[in-house]
Amino acid sequence: MRRREFLGILSGTAAAWPLSARAQQPAMPVIGFLHSGSREPNVNLVTAFRKGLNETGYVDDKSVAIEFLWAEGRYDRLPELATDLVRRQPKVIIGGGPPAAVAVKAATTTIPIVFVSGEDPVKSGLVASLSRPGGNITGVTIFTGQLAAKQLGLLRELAPKAAVVVMLVNPSNPITESVINDVLAAATLTSHQIQIVRASNEVEIEKAFATLTELRADALVVGPDPYFVTRSDQIVALAARHAAPAIYEFREFAVHGGLMTYGASITDGYRKAGVYAGQIIRGAKPSDLPILQPTKFELVINLKAAKALGLTLSPGLLAIADEVIE
Repeated sequence: MRRREFLGILSGTAAAWPLSARAQQPAMPVIGFLHSGSREPNVNLVTAFRKGLNETGYVDDKSVAIEFLWAEGRYDRLPELATDLVRRQPKVIIGGGPPAAVAVKAATTTIPIVFVSGEDPVKSGLVASLSRPGGNITGVTIFTGQLAAKQLGLLRELAPKAAVVVMLVNPSNPITESVINDVLAAATLTSHQIQIVRASNEVEIEKAFATLTELRADALVVGPDPYFVTRSDQIVALAARHAAPAIYEFREFAVHGGLMTYGASITDGYRKAGVYAGQIIRGAKPSDLPILQPTKFELVINLKAAKALGLTLSPGLLAIADEVIE
């Protein structure tokens, strides 16, 4: 063999080494992230999820890739979006919100699923038990419906004369009927009369608030729903316009000007979901990971909103608040 040919072969082989090495490297793990709401109002949840991933050693776009799909509050699109994610064969799928969790579970029995849901996952049929979920699914629950008695009690302390309480719910959410039942049961203890109004889009939310006068509402409870978080600015503004003392579940409403919130930290729930996603990528089985439950519930009060409504907050109520927004 002539020297020039030998050098050419050697040169070609050396050039191929990096390509060969890259080909042997494992592909970056992909996480599918399906959420019932919209991206912009839920940036804090994405940040919290990434933080949880970081705790297990994974960094988005460096050691793991996340593919986000958002239903924008159109829950009828969730089955199609879930099927789309399953086709991409990610290592794990995140179901953000009860509607997304239900859609993802229906779409696959093999790809691991981590959900964040406000419903009791055993009661709703997502898992077999809290300690041993079984199958390909696990997650985090914040037990939204079971907060009804406490929320009505806080409204009673805030507005002692309030008799008629309107509850805004999204009929498209699979946990809605369960939440309504919990509120009706709690009202027997607090002696409130509950009126239910339903809305699943921007126009219906406007119409729902227009009925407050007709229903002689003294106060308002906004039911837990990912789409309502997406529309938090609209809902808070309408509550102020109709001078309705309102309580919400998620802290984000108080940050946007809502009067009072009481519930578990949803951002902490997504952080925990990120931790579980990282553990599953490392080899953990969803069936062996117990459903995580909240350990703390937070009361947040917005003083500016209270002043605008002419409400005087008792020292006792302020004392038990976890956060007071000036």
